[in-house]
Amino acid sequence: MVNAFVIAPKLEDLVLKQVVSLQKTDSSGKTAILHPETTKLEPRLANLELRLEKQFNEFKSELIQERQRIDSQFKQLENLIPQKGEQSNPLSLLNSLNKDELSIKLQRSRIPGAEKLAKAIEDARYKKPKQEFEDYRDVVKSVKNLGDKTILTIIDEWSRS
Repeated sequence: MVNAFVIAPKLEDLVLKQVVSLQKTDSSGKTAILHPETTKLEPRLANLELRLEKQFNEFKSELIQERQRIDSQFKQLENLIPQKGEQSNPLSLLNSLNKDELSIKLQRSRIPGAEKLAKAIEDARYKKPKQEFEDYRDVVKSVKNLGDKTILTIIDEWSRS
């Protein structure tokens, strides 16, 4: 338990003057000798400074950790956003989309047998050494039931979107 007076900042100077004048005179009206209280306050102030510094350093450390976490999440989000070149490059889409995504994209392009073709593209891609197609001729050669006209339609449709 701590005995304390809460004083508004506006009234602080006035209260200090009153305390000083009360300390100078005791109840008998004689001037009292003031004992410097600074010797008692110095360790307390030093302790307060240390505690404040410790809390400040903890806060700073938490802030740094939070910033690193946010930077990490931001980089992850940036990696999810397709690059401009990737959006218009059908070959990169053929190399990166999974079967379901390929199927949806092929259906939107009105390619007949989109689901079977998507599975065939994914299967052919996984049989490749680097698990990706080198060029469009490689796609046509590797994927069964994919002709020149179909790959041209895919390239045209996907290049527009």
